[in-house]
Amino acid sequence: MRTVRLTEESKKNLLNDLLKRSPNNYGKYEGTVADIIANVRQNGDQAIFSYTRQFDRCEITRDTIRVTDAEIEEAYTKVDPKLVEVMKKSAANIRKFHEKQLHNSWFDPRPDGTILGMKVLPIAVAGVYVPGGKAAYPSSVLMNVIPAKVAGVERIIMTTPPGADGKVNPGTLVAAHIAGVNEVYKVGGAQAIAAMAFGTESIPKVDKITGPGNIFVALAKKACFGYVSIDSIAGPSEILVIADESANPRYVAADLLSQAEHDELASAILITTSQKLAQEVSAQVDQFVQELSRTEIIQKSLDNYGYILLVDDLEQAADVANEIASEHLEILTKDPFSMMTKIKNAGAIFLGEYSSEPLGDYFAGPNHVLPTNGTARFFSPLNVDDFLKKTSIISYSREALEKIHNDIECFAENEGLTAHANSIKVRFE
Repeated sequence: MRTVRLTEESKKNLLNDLLKRSPNNYGKYEGTVADIIANVRQNGDQAIFSYTRQFDRCEITRDTIRVTDAEIEEAYTKVDPKLVEVMKKSAANIRKFHEKQLHNSWFDPRPDGTILGMKVLPIAVAGVYVPGGKAAYPSSVLMNVIPAKVAGVERIIMTTPPGADGKVNPGTLVAAHIAGVNEVYKVGGAQAIAAMAFGTESIPKVDKITGPGNIFVALAKKACFGYVSIDSIAGPSEILVIADESANPRYVAADLLSQAEHDELASAILITTSQKLAQEVSAQVDQFVQELSRTEIIQKSLDNYGYILLVDDLEQAADVANEIASEHLEILTKDPFSMMTKIKNAGAIFLGEYSSEPLGDYFAGPNHVLPTNGTARFFSPLNVDDFLKKTSIISYSREALEKIHNDIECFAENEGLTAHANSIKVRFE
């Protein structure tokens, strides 16, 4: 891995380099995505069937687009029973963590007859997109569906592309069943996002779409935002490790590569105060790259977006980590909890040498749908709140309003909104 001494110039170059990975730079595909969305809005199922034939080499009809109970039962026979049990354990951990995020409606009555409050309700229909083929990740099914279930969403639909045989990845179907998905439809790509955003004859319109996907899926979510809510525009995966001389170089190297194997655009960065650790990690990375299965992807990721940054102290490490605002941040220092207090921007923080990033991806319970490309400065992980909507409650008695009606009328008249003022004034004529 390339090793760089951190300076203002090298930091600026690094940040500019990472920003090139943003979905906001996928403009050349926007026209294609817009055409797909327009076609689905106009032609519904027929557009879906045509795109499925074109992109997935699969014939789908209104009779076969929805996954049947028999297909789910068949999927269970094709998944290792041990994996099924692991998914059930993972689902229990995810559910337990997200249950702590629940909020209840609240009301604040006062002696003068004022009642203020907030009514909290789940959205009616949630839509989850799940990639297919080689990029099928049952763990993402659990992470996207379970927060919606905890929130109380009554109808959860899932779309995922079929194989050429018309079948859906069995691991995806088993995870969907464990998580509690109500309906699964065999459609992928931008056309699936459009179908959920606007509805077709077969696929219902949803209130919110979550889930990862390729460039076309990301752009379709972006284009449909406003017609429907979305979780985020996810970019390529990324990991940032802050380590001092106490860190185990083998662990650090392994953790960096855990994200580099995702994608050629994935980013893996080590920030360290130790020249010795930097050299040892680089050597370990080279050794692992020769041993791991996705060697070509890993190497391209490291060549493009892999860095070891040498800093003078951990204060400087925290500062640059906050500017990068990484999706995943591991802290492997003598006192990781103290270091954690200096971090303001990160999707998820992993503390200590036995809290490696895949723990969060699969099993611990916190959501692995995280902000990427520096958006951890203002976005949060997917959570129960994403599937809740809040309505303000206001009730005033005549006594309560009388005390303040002049103030409201003053404010409204100052803004030139005399009808607003009059709406209050007529009650005290």
